[in-house]
Amino acid sequence: MISSKKFKFSQVKNPILKSMIETAYAVQKNAYAPYSGFHIGSTILDAKGFEYAGCNVENSSYGGTVCAERVAIWKGISHNMTLPLQAVVVVSSEKKQWPPCGMCRQVMSEFCSPKTVVFFGNNRKEFKKMLFKDLLPEAFSNKFILK
Repeated sequence: MISSKKFKFSQVKNPILKSMIETAYAVQKNAYAPYSGFHIGSTILDAKGFEYAGCNVENSSYGGTVCAERVAIWKGISHNMTLPLQAVVVVSSEKKQWPPCGMCRQVMSEFCSPKTVVFFGNNRKEFKKMLFKDLLPEAFSNKFILK
């Protein structure tokens, strides 16, 4: 059974999580979403406690669109982040909490551990919390291709 916990931003006491959530909402405002109108923000926390944030960037070809989670990860990689990720926050401009999409989950599997905590929230600052292993059980990973 998949385990998730629900909470509101006002209940967050941890200063690191509070910062990650605030940053995700701040960068969400920079989303380039002229086609879908959905604005997403994300913040990741690397193994050394550094935060990297990103927003979704759409493209008229759709295939060129990049989700906020992947933008945050690319940013972390370009700044030499330390793996594995400790936490991922994703916030949506919608009423429902949007979990990472399938492609983002697959990309995250490269950089997260099974114990990475994933938080996803909505426009009312209501959140769900899950472990990465529950978000993408049986993830395809480098263990299948490295010898």
